Amino acid sequence: MPAKGGSTVRRLRVLVVEDEAMVALGLEDMLAELGHEVVATAAGLDKAMAAARDIAFDLGILDINVRGKDTYAVADVLANRGIPFIFATGYEPSRLRHPYRDGAVLQKPYRKKDLREMISVVVG
Repeated sequence: MPAKGGSTVRRLRVLVVEDEAMVALGLEDMLAELGHEVVATAAGLDKAMAAARDIAFDLGILDINVRGKDTYAVADVLANRGIPFIFATGYEPSRLRHPYRDGAVLQKPYRKKDLREMISVVVG
């Protein structure tokens, strides 16, 4: 059964890594409208790393730069755990570090439709 907002993806438990409070809140709202549950939000690298290592979830959505530090180490943890993730960024995909350059990138600013489509691609 599709979730509110038209998502046909199963209900996911999501880690959000985002240091801009308004962006994080907007993303959390969009995820809820799509029928997903945000299990943790991290605005700093230390909290993001701890959550990536210790919490059970199905998908990570990572801003590339949180408080001046890149989140590639978080992406590495998720990749090692086999957890799919999406980079949400204002950077051009070509600026991403290898091996993530060809990964899932949600270009800021994005809409709920863009988020739903990217989740379907990554988890679908």
